Amino acid sequence: MAYVARLKKEYSERIVDALKEEFGYKNVMQVPKLEKIVVSRGVGAAVADKKLIDHAVDELTMITGQKAVSTMSKKDVAAFKLRKGMPIGAKVTLRGEKMYEFLDRLVTSALPRVRDFQGIRATGFDGRGNYSLGVTEQIIFPEINIDKINRINGMDITFVTSAPTDKEAKSLLTELGLPFKKN
Repeated sequence: MAYVARLKKEYSERIVDALKEEFGYKNVMQVPKLEKIVVSRGVGAAVADKKLIDHAVDELTMITGQKAVSTMSKKDVAAFKLRKGMPIGAKVTLRGEKMYEFLDRLVTSALPRVRDFQGIRATGFDGRGNYSLGVTEQIIFPEINIDKINRINGMDITFVTSAPTDKEAKSLLTELGLPFKKN
């Protein structure tokens, strides 16, 4: 028997029925699902020091369990001494089993390690059912050894769903375990 992530199994067994009941979907295919998670980090200081990009790629690879890629600048910006094609960040796109595993680790072990954690803000929706949140420190992830990092950096995590509205996306993400703040 093949391995199935805990959240993926829970989605198919419980969450689909809960969302069908809440929004009155007639078909299972109408129920919104999590399509991908994109974890990205901008490294502005990489203009001066190229090794920072390698550190960012290595850290994102450790956190997500999938090889990260560096992102390149699209145009020249003279004020920042930036040339087109220079590496300025790192990102990784997660789908399938690794996406559900990352979400499980984020909700159960990383977010509770944030200092004075009250929940995540519900204002990060874009109007099309996608949600973005920023993490200020990479050391909240247990995969990162605090003694081996050279500087504290944050990252952006974007959840792309198939939900047509923000309300449906918020219900899906709440069912998947994201701890939104109570208003």
